[in-house]
Amino acid sequence: MKSSNNGKLKSQAIPVEEFKLDHQPFYVPINNEVQLFERAYNSKIPVILKGPTGSGKTRFVEYMSWKLNQSASTPLITVACHEDLTASDLVGRYLIEDQTTKWIDGPITRAVQLGAICYLDEIVEARKDTTVLIHPLTDYRRLLPLEKKGELVQAADGFLLVLSYNPGYQSITKDLKHSTRQRFVSIEFDYPPEDIEKKIILNESGCDEAIAEKLALLAIKIRNLREYGLSEGVSTRLLIYAGSLIKNGIKPIEACISTVVWSLTDEKDLQSSIEEIVTSIFTE
Repeated sequence: MKSSNNGKLKSQAIPVEEFKLDHQPFYVPINNEVQLFERAYNSKIPVILKGPTGSGKTRFVEYMSWKLNQSASTPLITVACHEDLTASDLVGRYLIEDQTTKWIDGPITRAVQLGAICYLDEIVEARKDTTVLIHPLTDYRRLLPLEKKGELVQAADGFLLVLSYNPGYQSITKDLKHSTRQRFVSIEFDYPPEDIEKKIILNESGCDEAIAEKLALLAIKIRNLREYGLSEGVSTRLLIYAGSLIKNGIKPIEACISTVVWSLTDEKDLQSSIEEIVTSIFTE
């Protein structure tokens, strides 16, 4: 393969400005995740974010992109991975346009060229061939092979590969190989402590403080049900949805049933148990 200089963007590349965040995303640090990410970014070490659904992984990446952009040009390109996502979807492909063949860069190629943070959300949902192509980007080489073009693209300064996945949904068929995981710094996420979760709900939903406090308490009680058959605890995201509905006039119990109870499980016994918790909290 011939080497391709990434210093000049190809004509079809999307401008950096389209990927930059123009405002600060709301994020409350829990532990030392901000410092770890900054050090990894400065050292050009790729990062894996591990944690349950709705625990703030995506918001954290957005926040870090904004924070790093205060001193450098650090755009963010996000890819929501799914079972039909192929290596070509990430890297790029040739398309026929006006009776000619034209190469169109994929998101990971644009990120490599731009020097962007490339965030592959829920990477284990993608096909296995996608993880093979990222290996050369995770070591000292920082290279992206474009096999269909016969090129190697050197990652620009500022490029960082970030993956996320939910270990709670791991299975034999959906897991990262050890050879992949050991190429990354890992940062573990969990649901925030009650006082911080209250602040998040308050800020994101706009509900009043008393409702935010009850929703944060509801989260703790529901998450304790994981020991009794609930596959995963309620996400902060669902609590924000409940707070938003309550702010907009839906009664608290009705809002929690539609956003929390029915979203968490289809099992009638578990639904009844969660609904009892909701009722006990919002009728006090």
